[in-house]
Amino acid sequence: MKIELDVHTHTVASGHAYSSLQEMAQAAADKGLKVLGITEHTPGIPGTCDLIYFRNLHVVPRRMYGIELLMGAEINILDGEGHLDLDEPYMEMLDLRIAGIHSLCYQQGTPEENTQGMLNAIAHPYIHIISHPGDGTAKLLFEPIVRAAKEHHTLLEINNSSLRPCRHKVEARPNNLEILHLCKRYEVPIILGSDAHISFDIAQYEYALELLAETDFPESLILNTDVERFKAYLGIGQG
Repeated sequence: MKIELDVHTHTVASGHAYSSLQEMAQAAADKGLKVLGITEHTPGIPGTCDLIYFRNLHVVPRRMYGIELLMGAEINILDGEGHLDLDEPYMEMLDLRIAGIHSLCYQQGTPEENTQGMLNAIAHPYIHIISHPGDGTAKLLFEPIVRAAKEHHTLLEINNSSLRPCRHKVEARPNNLEILHLCKRYEVPIILGSDAHISFDIAQYEYALELLAETDFPESLILNTDVERFKAYLGIGQG
């Protein structure tokens, strides 16, 4: 399977990652990618960049070392109402907007409440991708999430990092398998995310690929393989 893009990565600006923007772009070019997404954490994560970082993204070239850059953010879903920790004027400055649940800044609820919060994020007109919905940080009901993702053209991520044994996320494997089975049943596209916090991990999908093989997941539903299909599905660069 030819991988053309990785759109969930972090640089030193996120506070707990270890490569610069240019190091990440060069590594992506060396790996033969066409598109790299840089998605720094928003304020709910300790040590991340200030809001002025997102205001100044206009200075960053969107083509570097022969690859296209999408400069975005990984925005925190805060609660069962789906509140986000980045205001819309800042979202408008971004090329790509991911939303996800992180334990450091999430107010836990019942599975039904957590699911409703994610459904509200999926329906948000600015959100393109839901990061690591299967990592087990919050108990979720996956069938309504998959159905909503299809309705709103929001991509669900199969996150390679959360599947690493060293992360000790024991629910990540069964949860992601359930998501893949549901996406296959309802013909819902997915996105693989490396969640790279160092340049060497860009486009590393080894654990995610194991799950794709186990579920016999259709390559036609994996949007990392075709930049134009990815952009068209999310409406990026249109209008």
